[in-house]
Amino acid sequence: MPKHGKRYNALVGKVDRSKLYSVDEATTLVKELATAKFDETVEVHFRLGIDPRKSDQTVRGTVALPHGTGRSVRVAVITKGDKLAEAEAAGADVVGAEELIERILGGYMDFDAVVATPDMMAQVGQKLARLLGPRGLLPNPKSGTVGPDVAGMVKGLKAGRIEFRNDKTGVVHAPIGKASFGAEQLAENLRSLVGALEAAKPGSAKGVYLRSAFVTSTMGPSVPVTLASAE
Repeated sequence: MPKHGKRYNALVGKVDRSKLYSVDEATTLVKELATAKFDETVEVHFRLGIDPRKSDQTVRGTVALPHGTGRSVRVAVITKGDKLAEAEAAGADVVGAEELIERILGGYMDFDAVVATPDMMAQVGQKLARLLGPRGLLPNPKSGTVGPDVAGMVKGLKAGRIEFRNDKTGVVHAPIGKASFGAEQLAENLRSLVGALEAAKPGSAKGVYLRSAFVTSTMGPSVPVTLASAE
């Protein structure tokens, strides 16, 4: 077990482990516990009642957080024709067709998300799947990053739309903002994420679906949350 310093241990003492905090209480407390010298990211971790070994119980989706994530998202768009100008006008950071694919193959990775139009996906899949897939950057219709509406996809990512998916242990990790956000903003983002998770519940999942949730900042301890208050 890693040892924590006095600062962290003092913060842990402020969390009542016998209590499940309401969403509003948790977001207020997590801000108090974010005492690092930088603007910490606030995340939420959900343990789901799914069997992640079964493909029909995968939980994946996107949600537009009302207040965004607080971070600037660099978007690359792989498209051609008139869509190039549309992507640029929507605020894409880098735009291109075959030449952008080759640039990425050459080592260019200065982006946080990749959007593609359907007419480019054959090349994207063939040439970039092994490179972008392990990084979670491969465009996919389920994550809202493949489609004809490049402007809408770019604007959504820039405005704070995030993708979520369960890991191999059945846990979903997702950012809901920064410690500099107001507690109310964090709470609204969290409620939006809970709603999206519930909408993404697999039909084959049995029993309690949202089993537990914890809110935490980058350098702070986690705060247990009751999801009964998230509705």
